[in-house]
Amino acid sequence: MSVLGADSAIRYFAHNEVRPSQNEMVEDAIETLLEEGFLLASAPTGIGKTAASLAAAITAQRASSSKLKILFLTGRQSQHRIVIETVQKINQRIAGKEPPLLVVDLIGRESMCNNVDRMSGKCDCEEGLDRGMRDQLRSDLRERMFSSPMHVDDVVKNARGSNLCAWASSREAAKSCDIVICDYNHVFIERVREASLPTMGIELDRTILIVDEAHNLPDRVRNGLERRAISRIFRDSRYEVEEHLEREYEQAKKTGIDIDLKDMEWCERSLKHLEDEMPKWFSAREKELSRLDSEDMRISTRGMLNEIDAILNETIDNIPKKEYFQLEKLVNQLIKVRVEVSDDDENEKETSSERLAFLIATCCQYRDSTALVLVFDKLLEEPRVRCFLLDPGVISEDLFSSCRGAILMSGTLFPPDMYADLLRIPRERKVIIRQYSSPFLSERRPVLIAQDTTSRYTERGEKNTQAIRRHVYELVRNSPGHVALFAQSYSMLDQILDGDFLPWGVRVEKELPRMSKRRVAEMIQRLYQKRRLKEKVLLCGVLSGKLAEGVDYPDNILDAVVCVGLPVPPPSARQDALRDYCEDRFGRDKAGRYSSHQPAVNSILQAIGRPIRKGKDRAFVVILEKRLMNRPYKFCLPESIQIIKTPDEERTSRHAKRFFQRFPEAAIGNE
Repeated sequence: MSVLGADSAIRYFAHNEVRPSQNEMVEDAIETLLEEGFLLASAPTGIGKTAASLAAAITAQRASSSKLKILFLTGRQSQHRIVIETVQKINQRIAGKEPPLLVVDLIGRESMCNNVDRMSGKCDCEEGLDRGMRDQLRSDLRERMFSSPMHVDDVVKNARGSNLCAWASSREAAKSCDIVICDYNHVFIERVREASLPTMGIELDRTILIVDEAHNLPDRVRNGLERRAISRIFRDSRYEVEEHLEREYEQAKKTGIDIDLKDMEWCERSLKHLEDEMPKWFSAREKELSRLDSEDMRISTRGMLNEIDAILNETIDNIPKKEYFQLEKLVNQLIKVRVEVSDDDENEKETSSERLAFLIATCCQYRDSTALVLVFDKLLEEPRVRCFLLDPGVISEDLFSSCRGAILMSGTLFPPDMYADLLRIPRERKVIIRQYSSPFLSERRPVLIAQDTTSRYTERGEKNTQAIRRHVYELVRNSPGHVALFAQSYSMLDQILDGDFLPWGVRVEKELPRMSKRRVAEMIQRLYQKRRLKEKVLLCGVLSGKLAEGVDYPDNILDAVVCVGLPVPPPSARQDALRDYCEDRFGRDKAGRYSSHQPAVNSILQAIGRPIRKGKDRAFVVILEKRLMNRPYKFCLPESIQIIKTPDEERTSRHAKRFFQRFPEAAIGNE
């Protein structure tokens, strides 16, 4: 350990001491950011990535003659509080020497406002406030936010106490701050970026990006362009256009103001025509799918666009000179449609008109690119088209090229050069790609890999399930406290738990699909309650699920983790397209690793890192998947992981027993 001096280049470090790996990361980050470059940091849990990245970014920010902003991007709201607390400590260290850091913490509008009208996009937070009073109250709130970094929950509480809109107030305050904490979407999803960054006075060419948990970024970018449409979307969109027109007619009648609705009326007629004709196209695709005897198939992007365009052009005398002119006209009208949306489905935030518009627009944008694939399948016998972005780099490349520099970091950004490839990090600028060593002793977190279990489909069966249960039983029996079980899928989890095999008195807490954040938080709180009562819990979830990735477990609340299987994507048209694309872009040697093997292994690495948050934490890890010791998966594991093979549950039992005899106590409250 070395003590940071006041004149150190990392004087913005939040703590008095810095770990060697932390120091390396800070130095690398400063070097890259001062040259407007990029650091890709594979940094194990506990290295202190937040403190290191902020120290470097603030150093570069305050060394610049430009007025730079730092965007701290994270996909987890739990990380927001860690960032806020870190900046608070930095401000304490620089108090009286430099101006304090001004921070705005921001999440989604629906989480910050009381009620958001889906039709108008407006909230009712500031109803009854005149403009002068509103401006004064917002100014007062901004002063409180800037007097000491304030977590978004506290911002919302303060705003509601004054009948203010926390979301609008925060976006306004962002114009004057140094650091904005927000979701990836604010940068990497086009419609969110265009709606938010200009409003906050943020220009990418004057911004330093910190991307936390950056291993999630490729999929987040891909998912941002995922679109779907069932065959009745044309009918449903027409209904919405009719509703929109009726409201516009009524409004015009009330106000006496004439409104030009010719294009929207054309849109209604066009959708009726598509509603009548497109089922023929869908039917033809169904027959083709049936002949292939497959669950899904790739289809031509241009083929679908040409079909829709031809139907639209049937209603006009002359074919437009500009390609897809009618399609663009249709999209432009659809995005203007405003209708009331049912609140029955909390996850359905888009109207049919929006989904159809985005699907067509996305397909038009990438009509000649192999980076986008269209897949045809059936959902409950309803024919469906979905589009998937295969290459996140086609979006992220320009964004990273525009920013002033970036730090991409994660405990499972492994291998970091793979993510540099996938995201198309600009190699003409300074780039450092680094794996940092763990500050933790491996003896406090051994990793056992069982040689008698697997999730390989051809080897599943009752014998394999019984072997899994025996390993889990021995681990739970020998652990003094709680154990987390993460399976490959919900179906496999149900299969494992379908039997009375656990030691007496062990409570099962099971993750459910689409479980709310509130229910997850309640589940974690019960872990603490049961520990105080000296009762054991088997916490059950799925790899890449909320419990395996989206939750921190402080105070060493988990004694052990067992992961079952490899979450390798099943064969599908989309997965085949992704592998083919990776082979074309990166070569045959990297295709399988980039498209399938490494993401599957990284989901396990994320899960086994859950109980290890501090240097004194100890946890026993068991991975029930023999394929991890074979090519190609073995080469996807970091060299820093010291693996112990276990041939059966008896060996697992002996190792677990010896481990907890040596480290019986959880590291509660230790740093």
